[in-house]
Amino acid sequence: MSRQHFRFALVAWFLVSASSATAGTPFVPGAGEFLAKCSDDFEDPSWSYTLKLPKSSSEQDKHNRSPGGYSNNYLWREGALRGTPDVVKRVTPPPGGIDGSTGALLFATKYSGIPGRPSGKQQQDDLLMKFDRRLKHAISMSWQPSCTVRVYLPPFDKWENRSGASFGVRCDCRGRKPNGRVEAYWPGMFWLFRRANGKSIKEDFAQLTIRSGRRGNDVRSKTATEPGWWTMGMSFTPDGQIHYYASPGVDDLTSDDYLASYFPYGNRCLSFNNFFFNVANWDNGRSWSTPWVIDDPKIFVVPPQGHSVAELYRPSRNQTAQRSRSNRSSSRSRTQSR
Repeated sequence: MSRQHFRFALVAWFLVSASSATAGTPFVPGAGEFLAKCSDDFEDPSWSYTLKLPKSSSEQDKHNRSPGGYSNNYLWREGALRGTPDVVKRVTPPPGGIDGSTGALLFATKYSGIPGRPSGKQQQDDLLMKFDRRLKHAISMSWQPSCTVRVYLPPFDKWENRSGASFGVRCDCRGRKPNGRVEAYWPGMFWLFRRANGKSIKEDFAQLTIRSGRRGNDVRSKTATEPGWWTMGMSFTPDGQIHYYASPGVDDLTSDDYLASYFPYGNRCLSFNNFFFNVANWDNGRSWSTPWVIDDPKIFVVPPQGHSVAELYRPSRNQTAQRSRSNRSSSRSRTQSR
């Protein structure tokens, strides 16, 4: 090989390697280390959620109506944009769930829009698992976070009698657009009900869609023709790409359950702030949403080389101040005893 050809080959190898390094190889959600303090299993029989009505509806009318609802373990909070579902309670898991599980979380909603003002269109409520409050910060992409959850699809005669979006598994993120602007965005996966119409749809089924493609478009994925549990998850690579996984059943996800990878809305993700869930209905003051049940929502990270999970848990300002006062007091005591 001539020197010139060698140079061309070296440059080509470098470009291919650089492209591979920035592409972000998908990895299975649940890899790495489990953040137990940032997750929930609903096994505590005393688990409860306190509604604070009227609920927030900032997205519709700019009213937060704080303080919002919260769980008694202070991990779950009402979303300021759209408010909490009208029913949030711990229940016995439906059949076929995680072996040994005695608790799961049910939520459903009826008044999903502005309180006291039915809109006559689809609206949604949010329930936020605020792990960022436990950590005192979001998780950056260098820690390769991921999330998983088990979701129960009820029998189709229990679904709200409406074709359209019913439930979402979402992540609250911040990302950078190609023009450099940083913005909040909410990638995730949705279950949509497709009601039999005797024509193009012969039987009821559920459609899983991914949010989103680069242009913000929802992408169709798997379908479910029977009720039962599904395991769903998302993982984040350092290049800011998001990887989507789902499979029927409650087994841990594997590489066989991979669905797709995207930079939703063209964003490169910078941080993962909290894990949350949507429940949608027709906001007419009469129609209840489909009752949704989840179990074991979990957060994981793959620590960067040379780092440990302990570094993610930062003390609160009060704890830091208390330690500082304690250190000063101990210092004075040592000085006085000399």
